[in-house]
Amino acid sequence: MTNENNPFKKGKMTATFAFGSQALYDFMHENEDIYMMPVSQTNNACLLKDINDLVTVNAGVEVDFMGQVNSEKVGDLYFSSTGGQSDFQTAARLNENGRAIICLHSTAKNDEVSKIIPTLKPNTPISTHKNDVDYIVTEYGIARLRGKTIRERTKALIEIAHPKFREELTHEATKLGYL
Repeated sequence: MTNENNPFKKGKMTATFAFGSQALYDFMHENEDIYMMPVSQTNNACLLKDINDLVTVNAGVEVDFMGQVNSEKVGDLYFSSTGGQSDFQTAARLNENGRAIICLHSTAKNDEVSKIIPTLKPNTPISTHKNDVDYIVTEYGIARLRGKTIRERTKALIEIAHPKFREELTHEATKLGYL
C-alpha cells in the first residue's frame, strides 16, 4: 500500500484516532507517513464519495433478512457505536464504482447462535439501513444486497449463513412470506 491515491494527504496514511498496543503507539510516534485528521474530514461522506473506486469495510453484529445491520448492541448490552459506518456506507453508495462491505461472523456462542436472523429484535439499533447495504460477508461467502428484492436478499443471506442454521432460516423466511 503506497497511499499515492490518498485524496486527503497523498502518500500518507490518514486516521482520526488510534487505540492499541505500545507497539502501535511506538510505530505511530513521529511517523511522517501517518497524518492524523479530525473525524469531520475522515468520515465526511461528501469528501469520501469522490475517491476513485472507494471500497469500505465495516463490522456488524447481526443482519436481518431485509439487510438491516446492527453493529452496536449484543443482546441488551451496547458495546459500540456506529462510528463512521453510516458515513462510509453512504459514501460508497454515492461513489460511481464504490463498494461497501460489512463483515460478520455467521455465528456466536460457539456456533449456537446465528448472526443472520429473520428480523432484528425490538429496540435493536439499525446501524446501517437496508438501502445502504451493498455486500455482507461471512466465512461462508458474500451476499450482494444492493438493488435486490427482499426475497433475493433473504436467499443470498441464507446462503452465507452457517450451514447448521440454513434450514431453520429458510423455514422462518417462508413463515414471514419472504420466500
